[in-house]
Amino acid sequence: MAKEITDLTTIDLFSDEKRPGRPKTNPNPRSVQIKINKRNQVKRDKNKGLKRVEFKVHHSLFEQLEQLAETQQVSRSELIESLLIESLAAHIK
Repeated sequence: MAKEITDLTTIDLFSDEKRPGRPKTNPNPRSVQIKINKRNQVKRDKNKGLKRVEFKVHHSLFEQLEQLAETQQVSRSELIESLLIESLAAHIK
């Protein structure tokens, strides 16, 4: 019987062969890596004085924000932050 690389029913024939691809560099599974990375991101943001805010907007408003952010060559987050700062400044005066 000839071995075929795509043959998954006789996987034991391939146990000693190295598969092509990127070598595993982290002992943790991907789900654990994601949790660790997210935790580290939250710590970095906290050290920078950033606070997470989430809200829902209508699709049309979202598209307008996307277009304006692209026009100004900033991220959507930076655009929303600048709009909030401008709005608050106008209300405080």
